[in-house]
Amino acid sequence: MEFFIARTIKFKAWDVESKLLVRLESIPCDKGQLKKKHHILLQFTGCLDEQKQELYEMDVVLKGSEKMVIQWNETHTGWCLTPMESKIVLEPLTSANAAYLKRLCSYFESVQYKNLSA
Repeated sequence: MEFFIARTIKFKAWDVESKLLVRLESIPCDKGQLKKKHHILLQFTGCLDEQKQELYEMDVVLKGSEKMVIQWNETHTGWCLTPMESKIVLEPLTSANAAYLKRLCSYFESVQYKNLSA
């Protein structure tokens, strides 16, 4: 199939107990759903930032001087950038605009999350 280009599907996970971001070697699958006990699975978006770092779901990125979070958006059926301080989806995440973003950390490593979970 010449028209089919396979995409890379990767995951990393936030370990809720140890509060660490971890890469996954294997993920158990139950009835077609990926599960990892005590972990929040985060999917690779297929995009790279300006420094060629992989961008994952719930990554905090810098767009100009504004901190944004990468999230899956059901309405847009795709990855979107949401300002850290609001729930309003700003724009879809594409490879073209990802090249102008700088990955800072995962949301779960951020001060905002740590303040919520304290």
